[in-house]
Amino acid sequence: MSVTMMRPVVYFICILSVIATSCSNNEVKTDHTGEDEESRLRSLVAQYPDSLLLKENLVQYFRDNGDYTRALKETNQVLETDTLNARFFNIKGTLYFENGDTANAISAFEKAVSINPLPEYILSLGSLYAQTKNPLALTVADELLKSTVVDAQKKALFIKGLYFSYAGDKIKAIALFNACLKIDYRDVLAYREKAICLYDLNKYATAIDELQKAVTIQNTFDEGYYWLGRCYEKMGNSKAAIDSYRLALQIDPDYREAKDALQKLEAVN
Repeated sequence: MSVTMMRPVVYFICILSVIATSCSNNEVKTDHTGEDEESRLRSLVAQYPDSLLLKENLVQYFRDNGDYTRALKETNQVLETDTLNARFFNIKGTLYFENGDTANAISAFEKAVSINPLPEYILSLGSLYAQTKNPLALTVADELLKSTVVDAQKKALFIKGLYFSYAGDKIKAIALFNACLKIDYRDVLAYREKAICLYDLNKYATAIDELQKAVTIQNTFDEGYYWLGRCYEKMGNSKAAIDSYRLALQIDPDYREAKDALQKLEAVN
């Protein structure tokens, strides 16, 4: 989509929930401060083996620490006994995607959709098809348009916009992202994707205008600040770029692209 790798689109759809539960009657106590986190989570899973939420928390723990091998192992253990769990197939797809295994990610998302074609699962699959320039993205989007679920039309337009953006038709992609924003002007991801298209067209000032709208709507939108930094850097405004990268890192200290961009820019300023 752009001259450098963007952060995964799919992750915003499939973020695994870390659910804090407290002990009250049949609830699970989780405030064991000072204990090793992995041991604590495994102990809870052993104590409540039927709790998928706790198993998800364990997966999320490994995911947060970048240990995709063990996150996938825990996910697969759930799927060995619950072979029709669409949510865990969706989680599996997210883990593979974030770990750079596109083929297995697509396979897992396809399985999730085949079990339960929820719009969020369809959006995950369609987004990945789009990013791999697979025309099936358009088929998925058309299927999504048939759904009566709220925001289905916007999701379908977003998938189509992604597809044309990755396929190189930035003008058509921008029109589709504009259609998303006409439905919901608060859609920060549509602003981001539109801005990336504008960036690729060397329209940096216009891209900044779109990104400013996004970070005004959601002031914790780290990707918005990162792309603002990219645009400011292209325009030769190093100070604004550095400030934007720093804002992105304040929100997400592990944002690798922002960290790398900031280090490179600070090294020459």
